[in-house]
Amino acid sequence: MKPIVSISNFKEGQTIQGFYLCVEKHLRHTRSGDLFIDLILRDNTGKINGKIWDKVEAFDKKFSQGDPVAIKGNVESFLDRHQLTVTRINKATVQNYARYGFDPALIVPVSAYDPKKMWKEIISIIRSINNPFLKKLSYNLYEKNKEKLLTHPASVTMHHNYRSGYLENVLSMVKMAKTLAPHYNLDVDIVFAGILLHDIGKLHCIESAYETSYTEKGNLLGHIVVGRDMVCNEAKKIKNFPKDLLLKIEHIILSHQGKYEWKSPKKPAFAEALLVHLIDFLDSQMNIMEQEIKADQDKDLFTSKYNYFNIPLLKGSNGSK
Repeated sequence: MKPIVSISNFKEGQTIQGFYLCVEKHLRHTRSGDLFIDLILRDNTGKINGKIWDKVEAFDKKFSQGDPVAIKGNVESFLDRHQLTVTRINKATVQNYARYGFDPALIVPVSAYDPKKMWKEIISIIRSINNPFLKKLSYNLYEKNKEKLLTHPASVTMHHNYRSGYLENVLSMVKMAKTLAPHYNLDVDIVFAGILLHDIGKLHCIESAYETSYTEKGNLLGHIVVGRDMVCNEAKKIKNFPKDLLLKIEHIILSHQGKYEWKSPKKPAFAEALLVHLIDFLDSQMNIMEQEIKADQDKDLFTSKYNYFNIPLLKGSNGSK
C-alpha cells in the first residue's frame, strides 16, 4: 500500500490514497444530465472538494455523509484550488482498515490548545466572577456539560469548527473582555457570564462525533433559543435569582449575533450586550481568516480569492505563515 497522504500535502497531478472524513455529500447532475457526487473531505490538516464522476450509483451506496472514508484519487486544480477526483471510495472502520493505517484521530481537526488547560482557565474565570448568582449559574452549566465542552466545536462550518473549538472561542473572548470591559466601565461580571453562556445552546444543537452537523433540535430551534432555555431552566434552580439579572443574560444570548439578518432575534440594547456581540464577531472573523490562510497550500504571497472574504489574503501577516 502507498503511503497515506494528508490533505495539506496534496500536490496537483498526484495520485493519492488515504483516510478522510466525508463532511458533505451531495448527488448532483452535470449540464448534460449525468449524475455525479460532490464531496467535501477533511482531515486534521485541512479540507478539499472532491468529485466522483464514474460508478456513481455503486459508490453512493458505500458511504454516507459523516463517515470516515478510504479513498484513492487524483489531485487536480479548479478555480486556483486543489480538487480531488475520486476513483475509489469505501467507508473506513477501525476493524477493516486499522492494519492499513486508519486512525480516527487523524481525520478530525482539533484545536491547537490543550482542552484540559483551557478548562482550568475557564473555571478560574468563573470563580473570579463576584456576583454569586452569575457565578453559580455559569459554574453549574459548565460542570453539568463538562464532557461535551471539552471536545465540542464552536460551529459547523464557520469559525472554530473543530474539536475543542468551543472552549478556544470562549477563552479567547474572555481574554479580550478582561481589557475591554473595564476600559468602557462596564459590568465585568455580566460580560463574563454573557460570554460564557452566549453559545451554550450549541451543546445540544451541534453533533460532533466525527463530523460537525446540526442535530434535529439545532435545525428546528437553533442554538439561541435552546441556549436561552438552558439558562432560564438552570436559573430557576438557584434560590432568589434576580429577575432583572436573568433578563440581561437572556438578552445577551438573544442578541449576541448582532443583526436580524444574522438570525439574531434582538439587537444589543445595552453596552455589555453590544460588547459581547462585537468580541464574538471579532474572534470569529480572525479565526476564519487564519483558517483560510492555512488552507491555501500554494507558495504564493497571497491566497486565492475564492474564500470566505472573497479577496486574496496576504499570507504570514497573522503568524500563520
